[in-house]
Formats: sequence, C-alpha cells, structure tokens
Amino acid sequence: MEQPNLSYINALSKGDNEFKKQVIAVLKEELSGEIESYFLYIENRDLKKTKEFVHRIKHKMSILGLEKSYKITNDFENNLADNSIENKEYFENALPAMLDFLKEL
Repeated sequence: MEQPNLSYINALSKGDNEFKKQVIAVLKEELSGEIESYFLYIENRDLKKTKEFVHRIKHKMSILGLEKSYKITNDFENNLADNSIENKEYFENALPAMLDFLKEL
C-alpha cells in the first residue's frame, strides 16, 4: 500500500511554513472525527451518510499524496451511491496509515 507524504502540501505551500502548518493542523483536527463518523454510519448501514464521509476523507487522501487510494476511494464512493460496498476493505486499510502519518508530524 502506498504511503502518505507531504509532496502536495509542500507544493501548495510554496515554502510558506505557516500555511503548511495550518493545512496539517486542519487535517489533524478533522480526519479522526470523519473516520469515526464513517465507521458509525457504515456500521448502521446508512450508505448515504457513509458516502458523505468517504467523500471528505477521499480529498484528504489526495492532499496526503495517496493518488492510488484516492482513485479507489472514488470508486468506493460511487459504489456506495449504487448501494454497494465494493472497495470498502481497501479504503478502511488506508485509514490507519493516514492517522499514523499525521500523528508523526
């Protein structure tokens, strides 16, 4: 599985360390709650709400340089709209790597 990185954030910040810190702080603040909500809604089989949180997390994957995960998560999001949970396992396996990476920053 691919590993999160700061490539996109570094390019976006263009050397502005304060901006970089702000982006990382927002990711840290939002991601764990979104993951918690995702698991709550998937457990309750509320696929509409699950899809909302998958969508939010998907964009954080992109920001953390997880291009393959972003694409597979996009498919998962579309599958949820069709009442399918195909790609759920891949999506869920990517989440700990994101959290661990952010904890180290």
